[in-house]
Parts: sequence; structure tokens; C-alpha cells
Amino acid sequence: MKRRGLAAGFAALATVSLIGTGSALAADYVAKIGHLESAQQSRHVMLEKVAKLVSERTDGAVEFQIFPQGQLGQQREMTEGVQLGSLEATVAPAAFLGGFNPAVSILDIPYLLPEDDAAAQKIRGGEFGKQLCETFNSRGVHCVGLWPNGRKNFTSNKSLDDIADFSGQKFRVMDSNILIEQFNALGASAIALPFGELYTALQTGVVDGEENPLDTIRAMKFYEVQKNVLLSNHGAMEDVILFSPMWWNNLPAEYQTVITDTFEEVIPELIAHKAAGVASALEEIKASGTNVRELGEEEKAALREAMYPAARKAYLDRAGDEGTALMETYEKQ
Repeated sequence: MKRRGLAAGFAALATVSLIGTGSALAADYVAKIGHLESAQQSRHVMLEKVAKLVSERTDGAVEFQIFPQGQLGQQREMTEGVQLGSLEATVAPAAFLGGFNPAVSILDIPYLLPEDDAAAQKIRGGEFGKQLCETFNSRGVHCVGLWPNGRKNFTSNKSLDDIADFSGQKFRVMDSNILIEQFNALGASAIALPFGELYTALQTGVVDGEENPLDTIRAMKFYEVQKNVLLSNHGAMEDVILFSPMWWNNLPAEYQTVITDTFEEVIPELIAHKAAGVASALEEIKASGTNVRELGEEEKAALREAMYPAARKAYLDRAGDEGTALMETYEKQ
């Protein structure tokens, strides 16, 4: 494990304000929670809300200290820290956890979760979500639940006026066989590149396009080096809430319940906060002169029909019996 990143992150403890009504000395149970997004983004805003509610509901006995923007290391370092007990918790994008737990990569499959928020939450908060969380137990971490974090859309410097236009284009993806097969199914090429290199890769033509939520496309200024945005909402971006069992198992049962219930309770507010950010981003992207096209329902169905089977197969080939059982649960809902 890379301990330098964690050590440097923990040094930031002295400078980060504590979240909650009690002080670090007053709280019986203190958890540092690290994540990658900025303090302005939905994940952090709602983590602060959870921290406040949990502190109030435990009379200050449980305190969360929230560290955004990779202050405690990159996601792999934070996940390993939670596993080893040197970090109490992290809220991690599911797409970053596939190497740690192949079963979670089911969330990379396009159009897995419905666009309707209530229908998606029924799956996320039901047997499927519970079973997915349980796959983390054998990896030495405790999963409290899943949080929605928006949906991906396509951008490109080439035409996206028709599904056939994907053929021959090059798209950047996260390092995931499922996402690679998603694009192969459309006749496009997928190239795994680090996120930090993406702007330049789009600008110089190393890749033609990419996929991300609209608020990310705005924040990273990708629209400045992309001619077209296709509002496809094809990929759900889900966060996984992970706690160290060494910390979690020391909590009284009633505090465990408070934490689990509070993370679930704020989901509607999280969805609303994210939606507001997406709406604002869309306005800014349109105002820039970037061509924006929204997929109709028939086109979405055709896109799903093309991508879903290939991505599903790639997932099952990699996730084994655990993935097969999870897929069966999903497809029964």
C-alpha cells in the first residue's frame, strides 16, 4: 500500500474544520471520511449534512470529519486505508472499485438503472443493493449503502446525430472491460486514459470523445474542446459508502442504525442537489455554443439494445459466480 499519500492526508487533520456539533475530544467515536470530489459538489455537501444529522442524533457521541478532493490520498489509497483500519471511511465511485471488488462493476453496465429516480432507488435500496453491499464483506470493508451521483452523457468532436455515427470514433474510458465492450458494441474504439490527461487528449485529437456527467463536463471544461454533447443518460454514476469494520464493529448497534438510516434518508436531497448542478451545467454548455442533442426514447432503447448485452457478457466473464448471482437478482426485479 502507498502509505505516503495517507500520511500526507492525515497531516491535513490539523487544518480541516470538524463537522458536527461536538468537538473531537467530546465525541466517543470519531470517523475520518475521505473522498475525491470538491467541497462544492453534491457528494461533499451531503456528507456534511449526514455528519451534522448523525452528531445530533447520537447527542454528539459520533463525529464525522469530512476530507474532500483527495486530501487523504487517491481512491485506491483510501480504500486500502479503510481495509487496513488506518482510515475509518470513504465514499468511492463504484467505477473506481472494480479492481478491488469485481462484483461492483455491474454498475458500469449501461442503462442498468432506470432514469426514473424512484424506480432506480427501489433497485438501489432493495435486495439488489443489499446483495451488492454484501460482496464487500469478504474484502475486509463494511458497505453501508449506495448513493446516486448522476448519469453519464457522451461528447465528441465528431457527429453524434445518429447511433451509426459512433462507428470509427475513439472514446476515452475508465480502465474497465465493461466500458470498453460498451463502445466496441457501437463500432467505436475505447482507450483507457487517466482522467487528468483527458482535456489535452480531446484537444489534440488523441480521442474524439468521452463520457461523463454534465456537471463534470462543465467543471473540467471539456465542452471547450468538444463540438457535440449527446444527452443519453446511459450510465449511472453510483457511490459506495465504505467503513472500516474495525471502527464499525466497535459502535453500539443503535449508532450503526442511525448512520445507515441517515445515509439513506438524505438520498432524495442528494438527487435534487445533483439535478440542480446538472441543470446549471447544461445551461452553461448550451450558452457556449456547443451543439447539444437529447436522445429520444426510441433512440435510447436502440442504444441500450446495442450496448447492454455486450457489457453484460463482459461483466459476467469477469465477476464469476458472485456476479452471476447478482445479475440474477437484478434481472428478477
